[in-house]
Amino acid sequence: MIGYGQALWLGLLQGITELFPISSLGHSVIISGLAGWSGSNSPENILVFLVATHFATAVVLIGFYGRQWVQIIAGIFRSLFRWRIETNVERLGWLLVIATIPAGLVGLLLQKRLAELFVSARLVAVVLILNGIVLWVTEVIIRRRTNALQKNSSAKLSFGQAFFVGLTQVLALIPGFSRTGMTMSGGILSSLDRTSALRFSFLLSGPIILAAAVLKLPHLASASGHALIGPSLVGALAAAIASYFSIKFLSRYFEKTTNNLIPFAIYCIIAGIISFILL
Repeated sequence: MIGYGQALWLGLLQGITELFPISSLGHSVIISGLAGWSGSNSPENILVFLVATHFATAVVLIGFYGRQWVQIIAGIFRSLFRWRIETNVERLGWLLVIATIPAGLVGLLLQKRLAELFVSARLVAVVLILNGIVLWVTEVIIRRRTNALQKNSSAKLSFGQAFFVGLTQVLALIPGFSRTGMTMSGGILSSLDRTSALRFSFLLSGPIILAAAVLKLPHLASASGHALIGPSLVGALAAAIASYFSIKFLSRYFEKTTNNLIPFAIYCIIAGIISFILL
């Protein structure tokens, strides 16, 4: 069973790594494997705990962009009422809806299969290496584009491009692939600058994380999940605090056009290789 000390460290880890493009799930599974925690916990219990910490991160994300979310939701309803899209806010709302569909469907259909991936920490280490390679390739591609650093609002995406970003988010259902990293890569490859891609990624993360929490958090009230309530609350609080500072840091980091995904790519490749050897 997950103890309070483990919950605190895993919560802080999740809050820091969830929004960085380095995979929070990957780090949680690998560290649990290295520390021997996974052997005393079922994959279902680990998954429920991680969903609780993800839920906390989603609350922070939605709160951070609270005013924009109010405008987006209102815009979606306005466009439904008049049966057409007239503003950038309304368009952004429907882009987010479309981008959410792929990961939402795959998550529902393959929920049990995905949970089984939490068992193999070595497999997650390999996926973490692949995550780093994707980030590196993304930077190589955009550096060859003449308009790589051109500012481009998320609302300017086509619906096809939004669906493509949604497909990249499907990869993040596999521990080791970063949700932020994959959706940022999808957004950048769809013509967004890094700052806009980060913002779109953060807006996109909220609904899918909340949806996963709605499906899994009720398990905490069951007989097998009752003992997880305390550790999950501790982990969720730690994740919420760490998430807030992660959002602030990354938003400022990508405001500078000289900052890019390469440092995160290098870290993922090195960390993945070392973890694979140790495991």
